[in-house]
Amino acid sequence: MEPSYRITEVTSGASFACTGGQSVLQAMEQQQLHCLPVGCRGGGCGLCKVQVLSGEFDCGRMSSRHVPEQARVRGQVLACRLFPRSDLAIERPPRPETPGIPAH
Repeated sequence: MEPSYRITEVTSGASFACTGGQSVLQAMEQQQLHCLPVGCRGGGCGLCKVQVLSGEFDCGRMSSRHVPEQARVRGQVLACRLFPRSDLAIERPPRPETPGIPAH
């Protein structure tokens, strides 16, 4: 049985369980939470980008266009390709404002 870890998204305050073999995005959706934006679920669109503030993790393959190597080194990853190895604290980066559309 895979170990379970606690994932906390600090912007919304949401907290949920995630097994080591499950992506953070899969766990969030499985528990019907909406604390991160969801796009392609395949590592290509960049919509679910998060900053890992604490904890250990592995990453699957991600678009280098949305997450260049230097960003990965700083803990910026896509939640759809983020697999915890410990409890994690994550934060979604602020979205740039688009005229007429409020940033969340």
